[in-house]
Amino acid sequence: MNIYVGNLSFETTDEQLREEFGAFGEITSANVIKDRMTNRSRGFGFVEMANNEEAKSAIEAIHGKTVDGRTITAAEARPREERPARSNNRGNFGGNRQRTW
Repeated sequence: MNIYVGNLSFETTDEQLREEFGAFGEITSANVIKDRMTNRSRGFGFVEMANNEEAKSAIEAIHGKTVDGRTITAAEARPREERPARSNNRGNFGGNRQRTW
């Protein structure tokens, strides 16, 4: 099961997530999501656990717990929503229009 973990401190590491959830069962992966440009934490992450029952008990125990001075949230991760493709035409405010006047 994939678990969303939110409201993380910017100092929280992948290893700290692994330690927090590791007490409840086997961790497949633990990742704090980082900004591509700054490589700074975005304040949330994902933990994947091998066993669904262990993952559910981890969510119940960790949701609302204080880690690195922040009260974190934990919930079963939802599938990523498909977003429409971004167009290069940013609302017709670009400079490549032909004027008809």
